Amino acid sequence: MMESADRGLGRREILKLGALASATVAGAALVGARPSLASGELSLKGKRIGISTVGTDHHADLQAYNAQIEEVKRLGGVPIGVDAGRNDGKLISQLQTLIAQKPDAIVQQLGTLTVIDPWLKKARDAGIPVLTLDVGSTNSLNNTASDNWEIGKNLALQLVSDIGGEGKIVVFNGFYGVTPCAIRYDQLVNVIKYFPKVEIIKPELRDVIPNTVQDAFTQITAIVNRYPEKSSIKAIWSAWDIPQVGATQALVAAGRTDIKTYSIDGSPEALQLLADPNSPAVANVVQQPAELGRTAVRNVARVLAGETLPRETYVASILATKDNVKEVIEKLGLH
Repeated sequence: MMESADRGLGRREILKLGALASATVAGAALVGARPSLASGELSLKGKRIGISTVGTDHHADLQAYNAQIEEVKRLGGVPIGVDAGRNDGKLISQLQTLIAQKPDAIVQQLGTLTVIDPWLKKARDAGIPVLTLDVGSTNSLNNTASDNWEIGKNLALQLVSDIGGEGKIVVFNGFYGVTPCAIRYDQLVNVIKYFPKVEIIKPELRDVIPNTVQDAFTQITAIVNRYPEKSSIKAIWSAWDIPQVGATQALVAAGRTDIKTYSIDGSPEALQLLADPNSPAVANVVQQPAELGRTAVRNVARVLAGETLPRETYVASILATKDNVKEVIEKLGLH
């Protein structure tokens, strides 16, 4: 593979490689995640289910959280929803309170593993079944997620193909402690190591919360001032959408539409930029956050019904580009 990379794989060959790997990973995920109970047979009647999230200020996070609350109600249960507002101290306090209330199960949505894992263990030790959404914890009976390995690999292959297998790229890497962000970043690195003419500019940028868009705008404005020549930077990558919104806006303001931007989630803001033919946003992996939330709750019902689940349940995502973004928006009802 290194020999082929040194010669420089063409766009078609790179995307063929990605498609082959996608088929293999997706097949394995489908086999591992197939439930034995039909959703119509599931019930949470009389059950109290804790739904804890690190925050809902991001569009995808809010959709996933609300979908969990509604699915618990639809299945006859009582949701106990808590939103930490991106405050780790509040998140810990709310998990303590949930554990003390002894719900029939807890679903934890996102969170830095080192912060939440001790409390997930305490819940498990208290006899409360713990499931997660986008959290890779050994204390979880099942984690519902998009296949972040596939997401990271597919976006990285698209990026490498678009820039012709060479050039400098800017990477936001501020949340490596969050499992999905870490996997997506690692997959980017795994792909580009086979393309030695692709270089990540150091130091990597750190995206922040709150004020993500404004901060990214400022950081990218500074970067393009350091690299004023056209094509001195080929692309900007982020593990989620919101930094990329600020980055794309900064490129437009600086007149640097020669630089392409890439991100993950499928937020309305990011897809609107992608749909603009004059925008430097060129690819976005679109998740299905509401379906992630519903699936996590259905898995709670399966566990409480005595079913043994696989370690991971994957919900499909879609690679959106300028060529298909309008169809993706229509298909997922995001317009």
